Amino acid sequence: MKKITTYTAIALASILLTACSQEQKEVSHEATEHATAHHKHWGYAGDVGPSHWSTLDDKFNMCSEGKQQSPIDVVATKDIELAPLNINYGQGSKSIINNGHTVQVNIKGGDTLTINGEAYELKQFHFHTPSENHVNGQEFPLEAHFVHATKDGKLAVIAVMFQEGTENPTLNKIVKSFPLEKHQEAKLELTKEYLDVVMPPKRDYYHFMGSLTTPPCSQQVNWFVLKQPQTASAAQIAAMHKEIGMNNNRPVQASNSRSIED
Repeated sequence: MKKITTYTAIALASILLTACSQEQKEVSHEATEHATAHHKHWGYAGDVGPSHWSTLDDKFNMCSEGKQQSPIDVVATKDIELAPLNINYGQGSKSIINNGHTVQVNIKGGDTLTINGEAYELKQFHFHTPSENHVNGQEFPLEAHFVHATKDGKLAVIAVMFQEGTENPTLNKIVKSFPLEKHQEAKLELTKEYLDVVMPPKRDYYHFMGSLTTPPCSQQVNWFVLKQPQTASAAQIAAMHKEIGMNNNRPVQASNSRSIED
């Protein structure tokens, strides 16, 4: 009788463990479905487009609540003597990636933009087609954003507009890497000289405080929009748009009377 009781206890324990494990799997699956339903990945169209970003995740609330959002129509409100941009690019790039939202060139460490004595390291530059920012009401077919960050997380972006014209040598090297397998980094080495010619030789700029133009739309970003556009050929612009696969520009946001320095 004792032997039968032991076997019965073992069998009962096994049944309970199996049931518990199955319940845990069901709860985990339900939690995953719940998280997926409430944390949709953002995009540029439909129910995940810019007008819906703030509803996709609580962390994206600034996309609708922020009062210093980017991009904007850049129209100067304050005429002052702006210091020349203190750019020190010397390391070049290491890779390129189509991350599903843009074509992004990743930079080796050490390139900096210095603002008020503080170094912001260049992390990457990427493209939007058509442009996100407008300048005095004008939209451009292509815009590049050079994204910089300090060690404590402060951000600064230099924006370069492109108008249709002669070929850009750096864009030639980038376009030759297409097509890119999405979310897979590919090697791309651009020297300092190639980084220099992405930007125009004359680097007068507009300055204002704005935000990231993608979720979570974080604010307190220093924006420097260069006044002189660069040129890119129609073929280069078309190749960039084809690789990105969509218009990846957030609509212009309200300036809300913010100071735009010229």
